[in-house]
This record gives sequence, C-alpha cells and structure tokens, in this order.
Amino acid sequence: MNAPKSPSMRTPLARVRALGSSHSGTSDFWRQRLTAVAMTLLIVPVIVVVLMLLGSNQAGAKQIFSSVPIAIIMLLFILASAWHMKIGMQVVIEDYVHNEKVKLASVMANNFFCIAVALASIYAILKMSSGV
Repeated sequence: MNAPKSPSMRTPLARVRALGSSHSGTSDFWRQRLTAVAMTLLIVPVIVVVLMLLGSNQAGAKQIFSSVPIAIIMLLFILASAWHMKIGMQVVIEDYVHNEKVKLASVMANNFFCIAVALASIYAILKMSSGV
C-alpha cells in the first residue's frame, strides 16, 4: 500500500527544476556571502591604506598607490563592494517593488549605477597607480 503524498504547493515543473520562487535557487544568497567574506578579509588593509592617505597631497597618494600590492588590494575591495552592492539592492528591488515596469527599470538602473561606480573607482586607482 502506497503512503499518501504530502501536499505540495509547487508545480510539477518547479519540482523538476528544484528552484525556488526566484528561479535562481540560492545563488544570490551565496554570492552575497562570498562578497561579504571578501570585504571582511580586505577591510583591515583598506583601512590601513586610508589612514596612510590622511594628510597626503596628490603626489603622496600617487606614491602610495604606485605600490602594486596596495593597488591590487584596493581594486579587489572595490570589485567586491560593487558586486555586493549590486546583489543587495537587486534583492531589495525584486522583493519590494511590485510593478513589473518599475522593477525592471530599477534593476537596470541599479546595474548601471553599480557598474559606473566600479569603473570610476577602478579608473581612479589605475590612474593613481600608474603615476599619470
């Protein structure tokens, strides 16, 4: 005799794909945690660099950023921060904006903003590190 199946609110297609309601599973959750760990590991060196920059003029800042390890640490922190910001805001938008057109526009604006912030920051670091 077969035991009765427990009632499920998932559609047959959803059970086959094994994805949640967002259709992406938990990938955003794990990406958010990965970027958070990366930023946690990089925050102490970034604070040290910022403290080194206090009171410096542009020439002093160029000298500090001309060090390859410092430039790499700052670039990694910028990339992790921008990615973390993008994922976090996208989750908030997807959860709390209910109008589909506004949601689409907001997600697109979020993506463009995060890319613009990352590119501007990367450009500034590369320009300072190259000494140009």
